Amino acid sequence: MNQSTLILDYSKEDLSDILEEWGEPSYRLTQLWQGLYHNLWNQANQFTSFPKGLRQKLGEHFIFQSIEPVGESISDQGLTRKVLFHTSPANPIEAVLMQSKDRNTLCISSQSGCGMGCVFCATGQMGFLSNLTSGQIIEQVLYFARLLRREGKALTNIVVMGMGEPFHNFDQTLQAIDRLNDPSGFNFGERRFTISTVGIVPMIRKFTALKRQINLAISLHAADDDLRSKLLPINRKYPLDMLLEACREYVKQTRRRISFEWVLIQEVNDTPEQAQKLAKLIKGLLCHVNLIPLNPTQGYQGKPPTKQRIQQFKAVLEQHQIPCTVRQPRGISIQAGCGQLAAVHQGQSR
Repeated sequence: MNQSTLILDYSKEDLSDILEEWGEPSYRLTQLWQGLYHNLWNQANQFTSFPKGLRQKLGEHFIFQSIEPVGESISDQGLTRKVLFHTSPANPIEAVLMQSKDRNTLCISSQSGCGMGCVFCATGQMGFLSNLTSGQIIEQVLYFARLLRREGKALTNIVVMGMGEPFHNFDQTLQAIDRLNDPSGFNFGERRFTISTVGIVPMIRKFTALKRQINLAISLHAADDDLRSKLLPINRKYPLDMLLEACREYVKQTRRRISFEWVLIQEVNDTPEQAQKLAKLIKGLLCHVNLIPLNPTQGYQGKPPTKQRIQQFKAVLEQHQIPCTVRQPRGISIQAGCGQLAAVHQGQSR
Protein backbone atom coordinates (compact mmCIF):
# COMPACT_ATOMS: atom_id res chain seq x y z
CA MET A 1 0.00 0.00 0.00
CA ASN A 2 1.28 3.45 -0.94
CA GLN A 3 1.99 5.67 2.05
CA SER A 4 0.48 8.67 0.26
CA THR A 5 -2.89 6.97 -0.24
CA LEU A 6 -5.88 9.13 0.66
CA ILE A 7 -8.14 7.26 3.07
CA LEU A 8 -11.25 8.88 1.55
CA ASP A 9 -10.48 7.09 -1.73
CA TYR A 10 -11.39 3.79 -0.08
CA SER A 11 -14.85 2.25 0.04
CA LYS A 12 -16.19 0.72 3.21
CA GLU A 13 -15.48 -2.75 1.80
CA ASP A 14 -11.87 -1.79 1.03
CA LEU A 15 -11.30 -0.50 4.56
CA SER A 16 -12.93 -3.61 6.01
CA ASP A 17 -10.45 -5.79 4.12
CA ILE A 18 -7.51 -3.69 5.31
CA LEU A 19 -8.58 -3.76 8.97
CA GLU A 20 -9.15 -7.50 8.76
CA GLU A 21 -5.68 -7.92 7.25
CA TRP A 22 -4.31 -5.95 10.21
CA GLY A 23 -6.05 -8.33 12.59
CA GLU A 24 -8.48 -5.73 13.92
CA PRO A 25 -11.95 -6.68 15.23
CA SER A 26 -14.87 -6.00 12.88
CA TYR A 27 -16.30 -3.17 15.00
CA ARG A 28 -13.26 -1.03 14.16
CA LEU A 29 -14.71 -0.51 10.69
CA THR A 30 -17.82 1.16 12.12
CA GLN A 31 -15.67 3.35 14.36
CA LEU A 32 -13.41 4.33 11.46
CA TRP A 33 -16.27 5.04 9.06
CA GLN A 34 -18.24 7.12 11.55
CA GLY A 35 -15.10 8.98 12.55
CA LEU A 36 -14.49 9.98 8.93
CA TYR A 37 -18.02 10.70 7.77
CA HIS A 38 -20.04 11.47 10.90
CA ASN A 39 -17.52 13.06 13.25
CA LEU A 40 -15.69 14.59 10.25
CA TRP A 41 -12.26 13.77 11.66
CA ASN A 42 -9.31 14.44 9.34
CA GLN A 43 -6.35 13.30 11.44
CA ALA A 44 -5.38 9.82 12.63
CA ASN A 45 -4.80 11.03 16.20
CA GLN A 46 -8.45 12.13 16.48
CA PHE A 47 -9.53 8.47 16.64
CA THR A 48 -9.02 8.35 20.40
CA SER A 49 -11.15 5.21 20.78
CA PHE A 50 -8.44 3.35 18.85
CA PRO A 51 -5.34 1.96 20.58
CA LYS A 52 -2.26 4.10 20.08
CA GLY A 53 -0.70 1.48 17.82
CA LEU A 54 -3.69 1.50 15.47
CA ARG A 55 -3.70 5.30 15.31
CA GLN A 56 -0.03 5.21 14.38
CA LYS A 57 -0.69 2.57 11.73
CA LEU A 58 -3.46 4.67 10.20
CA GLY A 59 -1.15 7.68 10.10
CA GLU A 60 1.63 5.67 8.46
CA HIS A 61 -0.52 4.05 5.80
CA PHE A 62 -2.94 6.85 4.90
CA ILE A 63 -3.15 10.57 4.45
CA PHE A 64 -6.38 12.20 5.56
CA GLN A 65 -6.13 15.33 3.42
CA SER A 66 -4.84 15.68 -0.15
CA ILE A 67 -6.14 19.13 -1.07
CA GLU A 68 -4.99 22.31 0.61
CA PRO A 69 -7.00 25.54 0.86
CA VAL A 70 -4.84 28.32 -0.58
CA GLY A 71 -7.33 31.12 -1.11
CA GLU A 72 -10.75 32.21 0.10
CA SER A 73 -13.15 34.94 -0.92
CA ILE A 74 -16.37 35.96 0.82
CA SER A 75 -19.19 38.16 -0.50
CA ASP A 76 -22.93 38.77 -0.31
CA GLN A 77 -22.63 39.74 3.38
CA GLY A 78 -20.94 36.46 4.17
CA LEU A 79 -23.51 34.28 2.41
CA THR A 80 -21.22 33.27 -0.47
CA ARG A 81 -17.86 31.71 0.31
CA LYS A 82 -15.48 30.48 -2.37
CA VAL A 83 -12.39 28.42 -1.55
CA LEU A 84 -9.53 27.68 -3.89
CA PHE A 85 -7.74 24.41 -3.15
CA HIS A 86 -4.56 22.96 -4.60
CA THR A 87 -3.96 19.26 -5.12
CA SER A 88 -0.50 17.88 -4.40
CA PRO A 89 0.79 18.73 -7.92
CA ALA A 90 -0.56 22.29 -7.26
CA ASN A 91 -3.48 21.90 -9.66
CA PRO A 92 -6.32 24.26 -8.68
CA ILE A 93 -9.85 23.20 -7.76
CA GLU A 94 -12.67 25.31 -6.39
CA ALA A 95 -15.79 24.94 -4.29
CA VAL A 96 -18.43 27.54 -3.49
CA LEU A 97 -20.82 27.59 -0.53
CA MET A 98 -24.01 29.60 -1.09
CA GLN A 99 -26.19 30.19 1.95
CA SER A 100 -29.73 31.50 2.25
CA LYS A 101 -32.40 31.47 4.90
CA ASP A 102 -33.16 27.75 4.66
CA ARG A 103 -30.52 26.33 2.30
CA ASN A 104 -26.79 25.74 2.39
CA THR A 105 -25.85 24.71 -1.13
CA LEU A 106 -22.34 23.59 -1.98
CA CYS A 107 -21.02 23.62 -5.55
CA ILE A 108 -18.05 21.26 -5.92
CA SER A 109 -15.54 20.34 -8.62
CA SER A 110 -14.97 16.97 -10.30
CA GLN A 111 -11.86 17.97 -12.25
CA SER A 112 -9.07 20.53 -12.14
CA GLY A 113 -9.71 22.64 -15.19
CA CYS A 114 -11.98 21.40 -17.96
CA GLY A 115 -11.55 20.18 -21.51
CA MET A 116 -14.99 21.19 -22.79
CA GLY A 117 -13.93 24.67 -23.93
CA CYS A 118 -17.22 26.49 -23.31
CA VAL A 119 -16.30 30.00 -24.41
CA PHE A 120 -17.87 31.96 -21.54
CA CYS A 121 -16.57 29.71 -18.75
CA ALA A 122 -13.33 30.55 -16.92
CA THR A 123 -12.67 26.86 -16.29
CA GLY A 124 -13.07 26.07 -19.97
CA GLN A 125 -10.59 28.84 -20.73
CA MET A 126 -8.06 27.09 -18.44
CA GLY A 127 -8.21 23.76 -20.25
CA PHE A 128 -8.11 20.31 -18.66
CA LEU A 129 -5.49 19.65 -15.97
CA SER A 130 -6.51 16.47 -14.12
CA ASN A 131 -9.37 14.32 -12.89
CA LEU A 132 -10.08 14.33 -9.18
CA THR A 133 -10.26 11.10 -7.24
CA SER A 134 -13.46 10.19 -5.42
CA GLY A 135 -11.73 11.10 -2.17
CA GLN A 136 -10.78 14.56 -3.42
CA ILE A 137 -14.38 15.18 -4.44
CA ILE A 138 -15.47 14.07 -0.96
CA GLU A 139 -12.81 16.25 0.70
CA GLN A 140 -14.44 19.41 -0.64
CA VAL A 141 -17.74 18.40 0.95
CA LEU A 142 -16.25 17.49 4.33
CA TYR A 143 -14.26 20.73 4.45
CA PHE A 144 -17.44 22.82 4.25
CA ALA A 145 -19.39 20.41 6.46
CA ARG A 146 -16.86 21.09 9.24
CA LEU A 147 -17.12 24.81 8.64
CA LEU A 148 -20.92 24.77 8.84
CA ARG A 149 -20.93 22.47 11.87
CA ARG A 150 -18.91 25.07 13.80
CA GLU A 151 -21.76 27.48 13.05
CA GLY A 152 -24.43 24.97 14.09
CA LYS A 153 -25.50 24.42 10.47
CA ALA A 154 -25.39 21.66 7.89
CA LEU A 155 -25.32 21.27 4.14
CA THR A 156 -28.71 20.94 2.45
CA ASN A 157 -27.70 20.47 -1.21
CA ILE A 158 -24.61 19.46 -3.17
CA VAL A 159 -24.18 20.37 -6.82
CA VAL A 160 -21.41 18.87 -8.96
CA MET A 161 -21.27 21.99 -11.10
CA GLY A 162 -17.90 23.51 -10.26
CA MET A 163 -14.73 23.00 -12.25
CA GLY A 164 -14.81 20.17 -14.74
CA GLU A 165 -17.25 17.94 -16.61
CA PRO A 166 -18.52 15.31 -14.13
CA PHE A 167 -19.43 12.85 -16.87
CA HIS A 168 -15.81 12.84 -18.03
CA ASN A 169 -14.97 11.61 -14.53
CA PHE A 170 -18.07 9.47 -14.21
CA ASP A 171 -16.91 6.61 -12.01
CA GLN A 172 -15.08 8.75 -9.45
CA THR A 173 -18.00 11.19 -9.21
CA LEU A 174 -20.54 8.41 -8.61
CA GLN A 175 -18.26 6.68 -6.10
CA ALA A 176 -17.97 9.93 -4.15
CA ILE A 177 -21.75 10.33 -4.08
CA ASP A 178 -22.18 6.70 -2.99
CA ARG A 179 -19.89 7.22 0.00
CA LEU A 180 -21.51 10.50 1.00
CA ASN A 181 -24.93 8.85 0.66
CA ASP A 182 -24.07 5.94 3.00
CA PRO A 183 -26.62 6.07 5.88
CA SER A 184 -24.04 4.88 8.41
CA GLY A 185 -21.74 7.79 7.64
CA PHE A 186 -22.41 11.19 6.07
CA ASN A 187 -25.97 10.10 5.23
CA PHE A 188 -26.64 12.68 2.51
CA GLY A 189 -29.73 11.70 0.50
CA GLU A 190 -29.40 11.12 -3.25
CA ARG A 191 -32.18 13.58 -4.04
CA ARG A 192 -30.09 16.37 -2.54
CA PHE A 193 -27.34 15.84 -5.13
CA THR A 194 -27.34 17.37 -8.61
CA ILE A 195 -24.90 16.50 -11.40
CA SER A 196 -24.50 19.05 -14.17
CA THR A 197 -23.22 18.10 -17.64
CA VAL A 198 -22.70 19.98 -20.89
CA GLY A 199 -24.35 17.07 -22.66
CA ILE A 200 -22.13 14.00 -23.01
CA VAL A 201 -24.87 11.88 -24.56
CA PRO A 202 -23.40 8.37 -24.00
CA MET A 203 -22.84 9.16 -20.32
CA ILE A 204 -26.34 10.59 -19.95
CA ARG A 205 -27.62 7.26 -21.26
CA LYS A 206 -25.34 5.37 -18.89
CA PHE A 207 -26.55 7.51 -16.00
CA THR A 208 -30.17 6.97 -17.04
CA ALA A 209 -29.72 3.20 -16.99
CA LEU A 210 -28.67 3.38 -13.32
CA LYS A 211 -32.08 4.89 -12.40
CA ARG A 212 -30.59 6.83 -9.52
CA GLN A 213 -32.42 9.46 -7.49
CA ILE A 214 -29.66 12.00 -8.20
CA ASN A 215 -30.85 15.14 -10.01
CA LEU A 216 -29.57 15.83 -13.52
CA ALA A 217 -28.93 19.28 -14.99
CA ILE A 218 -27.98 20.01 -18.60
CA SER A 219 -25.98 23.11 -19.56
CA LEU A 220 -27.97 24.07 -22.65
CA HIS A 221 -27.39 27.82 -23.29
CA ALA A 222 -28.69 27.83 -26.90
CA ALA A 223 -31.67 26.39 -28.75
CA ASP A 224 -30.16 25.91 -32.22
CA ASP A 225 -27.08 23.96 -33.24
CA ASP A 226 -25.30 26.86 -34.91
CA LEU A 227 -25.26 29.07 -31.81
CA ARG A 228 -24.76 26.22 -29.34
CA SER A 229 -21.75 24.93 -31.28
CA LYS A 230 -20.18 28.40 -31.05
CA LEU A 231 -20.74 28.56 -27.29
CA LEU A 232 -20.23 24.87 -26.42
CA PRO A 233 -17.92 22.98 -28.82
CA ILE A 234 -19.25 19.64 -27.53
CA ASN A 235 -22.43 20.35 -29.51
CA ARG A 236 -20.56 19.53 -32.71
CA LYS A 237 -20.22 15.95 -31.47
CA TYR A 238 -23.59 15.68 -29.71
CA PRO A 239 -26.03 18.08 -31.42
CA LEU A 240 -29.30 19.17 -29.93
CA ASP A 241 -31.54 16.50 -31.48
CA MET A 242 -29.29 13.77 -30.08
CA LEU A 243 -29.04 15.52 -26.69
CA LEU A 244 -32.79 16.10 -26.34
CA GLU A 245 -33.50 12.49 -27.28
CA ALA A 246 -31.27 11.38 -24.39
CA CYS A 247 -32.99 13.87 -22.07
CA ARG A 248 -36.44 12.56 -22.97
CA GLU A 249 -35.26 9.00 -22.39
CA TYR A 250 -33.89 10.06 -18.98
CA VAL A 251 -37.25 11.51 -17.93
CA LYS A 252 -39.15 8.50 -19.29
CA GLN A 253 -36.96 5.93 -17.53
CA THR A 254 -36.45 7.72 -14.20
CA ARG A 255 -39.70 9.74 -13.99
CA ARG A 256 -37.55 12.57 -12.65
CA ARG A 257 -37.64 16.19 -13.74
CA ILE A 258 -34.59 17.40 -15.64
CA SER A 259 -33.12 20.90 -15.29
CA PHE A 260 -31.74 23.02 -18.10
CA GLU A 261 -29.15 25.67 -17.29
CA TRP A 262 -29.17 28.73 -19.52
CA VAL A 263 -26.51 31.40 -19.02
CA LEU A 264 -27.99 34.58 -20.47
CA ILE A 265 -25.54 36.61 -22.57
CA GLN A 266 -26.60 40.01 -23.81
CA GLU A 267 -27.55 40.04 -27.51
CA VAL A 268 -26.23 36.49 -27.93
CA ASN A 269 -28.77 34.05 -26.47
CA ASP A 270 -31.11 36.36 -24.56
CA THR A 271 -33.41 37.20 -27.48
CA PRO A 272 -37.13 36.43 -27.72
CA GLU A 273 -36.30 34.32 -30.79
CA GLN A 274 -34.02 32.06 -28.72
CA ALA A 275 -36.68 31.85 -26.02
CA GLN A 276 -39.28 30.78 -28.64
CA LYS A 277 -36.89 28.14 -30.01
CA LEU A 278 -36.18 26.87 -26.50
CA ALA A 279 -39.88 26.57 -25.70
CA LYS A 280 -40.45 24.57 -28.88
CA LEU A 281 -37.39 22.40 -28.19
CA ILE A 282 -38.44 21.26 -24.71
CA LYS A 283 -42.23 21.41 -25.05
CA GLY A 284 -43.92 18.50 -23.26
CA LEU A 285 -40.79 17.50 -21.36
CA LEU A 286 -40.85 17.27 -17.56
CA CYS A 287 -38.26 19.97 -16.95
CA HIS A 288 -37.31 23.26 -15.38
CA VAL A 289 -35.18 26.05 -16.83
CA ASN A 290 -32.69 27.97 -14.70
CA LEU A 291 -31.92 31.36 -16.25
CA ILE A 292 -28.53 32.61 -15.09
CA PRO A 293 -27.24 36.09 -16.01
CA LEU A 294 -23.66 35.80 -17.24
CA ASN A 295 -20.93 36.06 -14.61
CA PRO A 296 -18.29 37.95 -16.65
CA THR A 297 -14.81 36.48 -17.12
CA GLN A 298 -11.58 38.03 -18.37
CA GLY A 299 -11.38 35.62 -21.29
CA TYR A 300 -14.82 36.38 -22.75
CA GLN A 301 -16.16 39.70 -23.92
CA GLY A 302 -19.85 38.93 -23.37
CA LYS A 303 -21.98 40.85 -20.89
CA PRO A 304 -25.01 39.97 -18.75
CA PRO A 305 -28.36 41.20 -20.09
CA THR A 306 -30.41 44.00 -18.60
CA LYS A 307 -33.19 43.08 -16.18
CA GLN A 308 -35.70 44.00 -18.86
CA ARG A 309 -34.24 41.54 -21.38
CA ILE A 310 -34.10 38.81 -18.72
CA GLN A 311 -37.77 39.32 -17.89
CA GLN A 312 -38.73 39.34 -21.57
CA PHE A 313 -36.97 36.01 -22.08
CA LYS A 314 -38.64 34.57 -18.98
CA ALA A 315 -42.05 35.83 -20.09
CA VAL A 316 -41.80 33.96 -23.41
CA LEU A 317 -41.10 30.69 -21.60
CA GLU A 318 -43.97 31.28 -19.18
CA GLN A 319 -46.34 31.93 -22.10
CA HIS A 320 -45.53 28.38 -23.22
CA GLN A 321 -46.02 26.98 -19.68
CA ILE A 322 -42.29 26.23 -19.33
CA PRO A 323 -41.36 26.36 -15.61
CA CYS A 324 -38.41 28.70 -15.15
CA THR A 325 -36.65 30.79 -12.55
CA VAL A 326 -34.00 33.48 -12.70
CA ARG A 327 -31.04 32.55 -10.55
CA GLN A 328 -29.67 35.67 -8.95
CA PRO A 329 -25.91 36.07 -9.50
CA ARG A 330 -23.90 35.28 -6.40
CA GLY A 331 -20.31 36.18 -5.66
CA ILE A 332 -19.58 38.31 -8.74
CA SER A 333 -17.24 40.51 -6.69
CA ILE A 334 -15.17 37.46 -5.66
CA GLN A 335 -15.03 35.71 -9.07
CA ALA A 336 -17.42 32.98 -7.90
CA GLY A 337 -18.08 31.74 -11.42
CA CYS A 338 -16.52 28.37 -12.22
CA GLY A 339 -12.75 28.66 -12.38
CA GLN A 340 -12.52 32.41 -11.93
CA LEU A 341 -10.67 32.44 -8.62
CA ALA A 342 -8.24 29.83 -9.91
CA ALA A 343 -7.65 31.83 -13.08
CA VAL A 344 -6.84 34.92 -11.02
CA HIS A 345 -4.34 33.00 -8.90
CA GLN A 346 -2.75 31.43 -11.96
CA GLY A 347 -2.30 34.86 -13.52
CA GLN A 348 -0.71 36.21 -10.34
CA SER A 349 1.73 33.28 -10.16
CA ARG A 350 3.11 33.80 -13.66
